[in-house]
Amino acid sequence: MAQITPQPGIMEIALYEGGQSHVEGVNDVLKLSSNENPYGPSPDAKQAIADAIGQIHRYPNTDHLPLREAIAEVHGLDPDRIICGVGSDEIIQFLCQAYAGPGDEVLHTEHGFAMYRISALAAGATPVEAPERERVTDVDALLAACTERTRLVFIANPNNPTGTMIGGNELARLADGLPEQAILVLDGAYAEFVDGYDGGAALVEARENVVMTRTFSKLYGLGGLRVGWGYAPKPIIDVMNRIRMPFNLSELQMAAAIAAIRDRSWAVRCKAENARLRVWLAEELAALGVPSDTSLANFILARFASAAEAEAVDAHLKSRGVIVRRVAGYGLPHCLRITVGDDAGCRRVVEGVRSFRECLS
Repeated sequence: MAQITPQPGIMEIALYEGGQSHVEGVNDVLKLSSNENPYGPSPDAKQAIADAIGQIHRYPNTDHLPLREAIAEVHGLDPDRIICGVGSDEIIQFLCQAYAGPGDEVLHTEHGFAMYRISALAAGATPVEAPERERVTDVDALLAACTERTRLVFIANPNNPTGTMIGGNELARLADGLPEQAILVLDGAYAEFVDGYDGGAALVEARENVVMTRTFSKLYGLGGLRVGWGYAPKPIIDVMNRIRMPFNLSELQMAAAIAAIRDRSWAVRCKAENARLRVWLAEELAALGVPSDTSLANFILARFASAAEAEAVDAHLKSRGVIVRRVAGYGLPHCLRITVGDDAGCRRVVEGVRSFRECLS
């Protein structure tokens, strides 16, 4: 008798675990485990949600045109080359579903975002990992790992969970060096936090093999609504739209995202506060003997002497109601990823690490 079995690759997927948000027995919990905006979404976005509630009995539009036009207006892009999804994760899923399958390879970096591997396996493709150089994307290693089976190459720039990034010349060298059948996907979830960086938009417009993904979950504070988008050559957009479900975004999601991206003053304020407190947090932890690479995102990757010390610090912080992210699953067992919170939140982190050190002395 035949057995009911899933497609190849499905059972190799380790379920994605989101950042912890509760600590048993602790009431005053500070969640710094999911790289969320501590100031929340724009007041305009909240009002847009309230205004849209009266229409939730109506199906949303299927082409996301008002949202695509708002994105295009703010970033100076072609709205016909934009696709919207349920977070940038769905755009990543579209790309794997459309361009990779059994016998194909999906390449990502050593400490790259977990969804690259998950989406590759879900499509039946083989995920391939290229080493990084001191927690920084290594273009030469990626090019060396390419084969005739490589269909997609994912890099997050800045990267999650390291916070590091590579420059435009290296991105162009990577795009130009890929096999002709491969697409370079630039995951720009944290691109808004980098001054003068377009997330790879110009590279997309200059080449036929580059796709950029972006999200409203980080700077815009809409993680709970799940809205993302991609920018790509028109032929790739046409392919992805063929597999995108017609009502994948609700009117609430789109209304909030439109208001959020158009409220530039809120975005500028949140970005400035993140930059200020990111430097402060990194310097204060370094003074306590906890180094980190220069981060260009809204988190830092704190490095400890060993995996055991990282686990002990994590436990100590949790006992004080501070939740950060352990990243052993990303090949960094001696590190903790810490979201940059507001002033009070950053101070709680530093005070927690300091009290850990004092307990040892």
